[in-house]
Amino acid sequence: MPHSLNSFSRRRFLKSMAAAAAAAQCGASLNASIVQPVLSNAEACSASKRLDSGWEYYRGALDGPWEVWRGDEIAAWEKVVLPHCFNHYDACDPDTPYYRGHGWYRTRIPVANPLKDGRTLLYFEGAGQTSHVYVANTLIGSHVGGYDEFVFDISEGVAAAHGPGMDPVPIAVLCDNSENLERPPSDLSDFSLYGGLYRHVHLAYVPAVSLEAVHIAPAWVPGGAATVVVKARLYNPVKFSHDCTVAVEITDPSGTAIAHIEKSLAPWDGEAEIASVPVASPSPWSPAQPNLYKCSVTLTTPYGESAVNERFGIKHAEFVDYGPFKLNGERLLLKGTQRHMDHARFAAAEPDDLVRTEMQLAKAMGANFIRLGHYQQARLVLDMCDELGLLVWEEAPWCRSGVGDDKWKDHTRSMLANMIDQHFNHPSVLMWGLGNEDDWPGEYPNMDQAVIREFMQEMNDQAHTMDPSRYTSLRRCDFARDIPDVYSPSIWAGWYSGVYAGYQAALEKEREKIKHFLHIEWGADSHARRHSEAPEAKLAEVASGASADKPGPDDLPAIGGPHVSRDGDWSETYACDLFDWYLKVQETLPWLTGSAQWAFKDFTTPLRVENPVPRVNQKGVLERDMTKKEGYWVFQSYWSEQPMAHIYGHTWPVRWGAEGELRIVKVYSNCPAAELFINGESAGERKRNSQNFPAAGLRWMVTFRPGKNHLRVLADKEGVAVSDEIEFEYQTAKWGKPARLKLAEIARDAETATIEATLFDENGVLCLDAKNVVRFSVAGCGCMIDNQGTSTGSRVVQLYNGRAQISLHRNGGATDAGVTSEGIASAFVTIEA
Repeated sequence: MPHSLNSFSRRRFLKSMAAAAAAAQCGASLNASIVQPVLSNAEACSASKRLDSGWEYYRGALDGPWEVWRGDEIAAWEKVVLPHCFNHYDACDPDTPYYRGHGWYRTRIPVANPLKDGRTLLYFEGAGQTSHVYVANTLIGSHVGGYDEFVFDISEGVAAAHGPGMDPVPIAVLCDNSENLERPPSDLSDFSLYGGLYRHVHLAYVPAVSLEAVHIAPAWVPGGAATVVVKARLYNPVKFSHDCTVAVEITDPSGTAIAHIEKSLAPWDGEAEIASVPVASPSPWSPAQPNLYKCSVTLTTPYGESAVNERFGIKHAEFVDYGPFKLNGERLLLKGTQRHMDHARFAAAEPDDLVRTEMQLAKAMGANFIRLGHYQQARLVLDMCDELGLLVWEEAPWCRSGVGDDKWKDHTRSMLANMIDQHFNHPSVLMWGLGNEDDWPGEYPNMDQAVIREFMQEMNDQAHTMDPSRYTSLRRCDFARDIPDVYSPSIWAGWYSGVYAGYQAALEKEREKIKHFLHIEWGADSHARRHSEAPEAKLAEVASGASADKPGPDDLPAIGGPHVSRDGDWSETYACDLFDWYLKVQETLPWLTGSAQWAFKDFTTPLRVENPVPRVNQKGVLERDMTKKEGYWVFQSYWSEQPMAHIYGHTWPVRWGAEGELRIVKVYSNCPAAELFINGESAGERKRNSQNFPAAGLRWMVTFRPGKNHLRVLADKEGVAVSDEIEFEYQTAKWGKPARLKLAEIARDAETATIEATLFDENGVLCLDAKNVVRFSVAGCGCMIDNQGTSTGSRVVQLYNGRAQISLHRNGGATDAGVTSEGIASAFVTIEA
């Protein structure tokens, strides 16, 4: 390690920290106004490099950067590749809450700015939740917020660090996701507040005078011409005062240049209009045709050129008072889902290819709308929405809290401002969310409704000032429903209270109260691979007249009266029926703007340790690793134009009932008719009618033969033939009280083995309704692939129909695996190498 760092004493460090802290306080406005997050992708800078490799990570507290660079290592550093989340493994550990604390990152980067008097920037696409950035031992700056982009100009820090042993330049980042009442979102939020450098980091070189941001504001009314106004901000730390040249070029979706403007301007402060371009015959952006224009802005000064390339779209959105939503003059039913930034094995550090796949799956399901809850998400997510045609509700992270102190207010305002500033140009963005469930008591003593309303109004005004062209929105804070442009109450008919048959009545009731109503968050938890022959059994116990509102603040244990979320079976079967009912209702209401189901993919939460997969919210139509649940195809059958047919039960290996008993077969399809074959024989054709519940009339009451059965469906839509098939066992033997566990290896590949636990009664009959909690363990060479947050990737999990699975790495040797469950003898199996 460099001598200059090794000899840096603790006393000198503390003195420098005090000075740096004072400078940071004095420079807070500088970071907010001059070194604002760079909106143009770092790849568009004069020179840039993505800093993914060459990093090391230490989990835990250090006295400061002087310990990061000590010659005698006092900490065990782990080599990592960015993006990296330090909760990638422990986010859903069934036994221990996820880590909240300090995580240090260090790297050395060659810095050779090729530009005369150029500035060197570190650009962070997002890091959780508070970040402190150091060049060598010097604190360059701090950022509060886990979801917005931020940039630090490290030019002076690099210059000071250059010297013997200082090339490459040492960079250290401290990320901190500890509890912090001054930083939203609230710790009562029903999702994990991850820590780490979980989005990309870039090194970028820009000229001494450069473009800091470019905002494109199209205005258009269907039937007329459009106007595109281009605004820009400068980054001018050298206070350059002579004229500069600004060139603006706009190309249409076909790549044809439709405008080129070049002018000489004196340097300006703040944001200024640099061009206004008429577009006679615009090609509007829509989910069906996501037409993207391009705007290139080039700034030329004696210091060189700075270029920003942005995409934008032209659209016109309207929420009709007490009526539907219109896009580009035509009614559009918003068919939505919602996402968190979370994935098995990666947590918040989602690889780009997985983000792209997830967004493509949402589009393939037929969605045209997505809520990004409950915070600003990565630029790539918005890029994909622009390209695929997914309208967006993006939201500030004011979640489940009242109003905090002045620092909390400042941070919340900043997060809203940065989100709008950084994602302004994305045509997919339909509305800016102000918050979520901000009537939730607990974290702050001041839950005064007047105080919350006052701050909500301030946030609403701030959003409209920054972006007059878009709507504001809010979910569940009933006493503030009149403040945002669009409001969603909480309606969970058939899950947290009531029955799903009460859904339409709940919608009609709320419609009368809300000028611009949009139903955000609905659905049901489902334990993947758990199915039911009688999912409606519990509905008789639920009072049909009960409110459909989601109770609060505690959804789970202390709600009076029966409700499905607590008393139901959490089967995929029930969830599919609820989805089916909601979707059939939604497509019949001409006044409905639309909705967004909660949520697209299962995600971790510290609040739900008792769930079938501990610490996982299981309302997704995908598991946390993007394995599709059956519900995915219910949505696809209503929303997708691509012909499809899907037999319910691909993960249902054993069905049950008496011999000769009628059993239902459901097919989800968007084809006008479908024919079912049972064991090679036709069971007849059914016509699709979306109002014929369940499965839009594509259902058959049939008998299965004991043992193996085969189902096949054939369907056709406009000459395109589709088919699907499944096999399963039909068990006629009745089972008694669970008595005996069995553990067996059921599959292997070159490196892994999969084991399955099954639960039988004393006569050896598989207990197909068993929901016992089981715990897997291993000893020997192998190690479990656990903490995945999936039904087949948790060492503690509820059985699904009397079985549960997990995989393990064999690691070249024998492994003894075991499974335990309270009150039942354990079972073991040896996995050979």
